[in-house]
Amino acid sequence: MVLSTKILEQINKLTLQLETDYPELYSFIDEEPITIPSFEHPDITNKLLRDYLESLKGLIRSHKNN
Repeated sequence: MVLSTKILEQINKLTLQLETDYPELYSFIDEEPITIPSFEHPDITNKLLRDYLESLKGLIRSHKNN
């Protein structure tokens, strides 16, 4: 399986936006920095990446609405 570069780029962009524009939210991202190796990784799928991307978008939307 090939991981979607577009999804990864969007995740990187939103993570940077959280870090720079919403530092108060950045602490809510409870994760260790992940390294996606160049070989297939059975635990990371495009669906998981899309779900994670949507969770980042939801975090920003929720913050803007409050």
